[in-house]
Amino acid sequence: MRNEGIEGMERFLSPGSGRGLRAVRHFTEGELVFACPAYSYVLTVNERGAHCEHCFSRREDLFKCGKCKQAYYCNVDCQRGDWPMHKLECVAMNAYGENWCPSETVRLVARIIVKQRVTTERTPSERLLLLREFESHLDKMDSEKDEMNQTDIAALHHFYSRHISDLPDKQALTELFAQVNCNGFTIEDEELSHLGSAVFPDVALMNHSCSPNVIVTYKGTVAEVRAVQEINPGDEIFNSYIDLLYPTEDRKERLLDSYFFTCQCTECTTRSKDKAKMEIRKLSSPPEPEEIRSMVHYAKNVIEEFRRAKHYKNILFLCLNLQEKMGAIFADTNVYMLHMMYQAMGVCLYMQDWDGAMSYGEKIIQPYSVHYPAYSLNVASMYLKLGRLYLGLEKKAQGVKALKKAIAIMEVAHGKDHNYVAEVKREIEEQK
Repeated sequence: MRNEGIEGMERFLSPGSGRGLRAVRHFTEGELVFACPAYSYVLTVNERGAHCEHCFSRREDLFKCGKCKQAYYCNVDCQRGDWPMHKLECVAMNAYGENWCPSETVRLVARIIVKQRVTTERTPSERLLLLREFESHLDKMDSEKDEMNQTDIAALHHFYSRHISDLPDKQALTELFAQVNCNGFTIEDEELSHLGSAVFPDVALMNHSCSPNVIVTYKGTVAEVRAVQEINPGDEIFNSYIDLLYPTEDRKERLLDSYFFTCQCTECTTRSKDKAKMEIRKLSSPPEPEEIRSMVHYAKNVIEEFRRAKHYKNILFLCLNLQEKMGAIFADTNVYMLHMMYQAMGVCLYMQDWDGAMSYGEKIIQPYSVHYPAYSLNVASMYLKLGRLYLGLEKKAQGVKALKKAIAIMEVAHGKDHNYVAEVKREIEEQK
C-alpha cells in the first residue's frame, strides 16, 4: 500500500525524544485517535481454548485444529486466516510434544520473519513507521540483556529452523529480538489479563509520558488509541510505556532499564504525586529518613522475589509477612503496600478465596483512584474485579455500583461500542 499516513496525525521530530507523533486536529476526551492492526501477533499458550488463535475472540464454542489439537478457532475462516502462521507451529508441536516450549517472544519473532518474507509493500500497520525502523538500542544493552537475546536466538533455531528455511544471520536476529523487546506490546483483556504479544509499528511511534494524553486498548488484534485528555492541533501524542502506580524514581529506573531513556515529563519533574504515593504511617515516634530509605530499598528487592516465586501459596505467605513488616512504616495507601495487597488478591482469586480477594480489593481501589491518572485501565480493572466479586457473593447493590464505575472509565478508554463495555452492561442488566 502507498504511504497514506494517519488522518489527524503526523510524524515529526520531537525535541529531545527523536521521532514522535503529533496531532494536526483537535481530539476530544474519549475520541478514537487512530487504530492500528497488528503487524504480527501471537496468542499466549495459557489462553488456548478460551480465545480464538486468529482473531482473539473470547467464546465457549471454539473448535480445535485437527492436526495439533492445541490451537482453537471461531470457524473455518479464522482457521484459514491463521494457517500461514500456525503452520510454523502445528507440525512442530506434534513433533516435540511436551518439549515444545519456545518463549512468546521467540514465537512472535518467528512470525515476523515469515511475514517480512511475503510482504513487499508497506502494511496497514506501518502508515507512519516501518517495522524495520524500530530502535534496537543494541549499543545500550548490558550483558544480561545480551545473554537473554542469545538464548532466544538459540531457541528460535532449535524450534523453527526445520520450518523456516535460511533464518537470518546472528547479527540480524540479535537486532530483531532487541527491536521487538523495545517496541512490542502486550495484548490484555478488560481485567488486564495477558492474552498475547504483538507489534504495532504506528503505535510504537508514540513517545512516553507519565501523564499520557492517550491510552491504548485492544479490539481483538487491533490496537485502538483513544484520547484521555483534550488534544489540540500541534500537541504531541503521548502514551505510557509502564505501570504508573510507582513514585518518580521507580518509574525512571524502569524506563531507563527497559527503554534506555531518562523521562523528563511534567510528572517526573514536579513529582506531584510522590508524597501521597509514599505515605508514611502516622506514629507517635515518626521513622527516621534512613529507616524509610531502607524500607523502600527492601520493598524494591522483594518485588523481584515475586517474579521468582513458583507457587501461589508461597506468594501469599510472602505477601502476609511483607505487609506486616512494611506496615510498621508505610501507610496502607503507600504504593509498596498496595503492590503486596494486589499480589495477595491475585492469589486469593486463584485459590477461590472470594472473601479474601474482596477484602484486598476494597483496600486497594480508593488509593488506586488517587495514584493513577484519570481513565486508568488499572482502576477500571479493579472496579471490574470488585464488582464481579460482590455479585458472586450476593452483594448486588455494591456489585452494580462498582461495575458502573468501571464502565465510566471503560467508555472513555475502550470506547462506548467496545464489546467489553457491552458485556459489563449485560452483567448489570441481569441484576434487574
